[in-house]
Amino acid sequence: MTITIKLVKSLIGAKKDQIATADSLGLRKIGNTTTQPDNPQTRGKIKKISHLVEVTENA
Repeated sequence: MTITIKLVKSLIGAKKDQIATADSLGLRKIGNTTTQPDNPQTRGKIKKISHLVEVTENA
């Protein structure tokens, strides 16, 4: 199972650790999308920047 993550808000004004988390997911610009495995590590990253991203679960 995978998760598609899309950056919908700007990283300007975000804390350094939130920017680093988005970067580790491969999200650098608004509109960037990435597909990640559905595991606890990815879920933790999403939770940290949940106010900046939109998440879709794939089968």
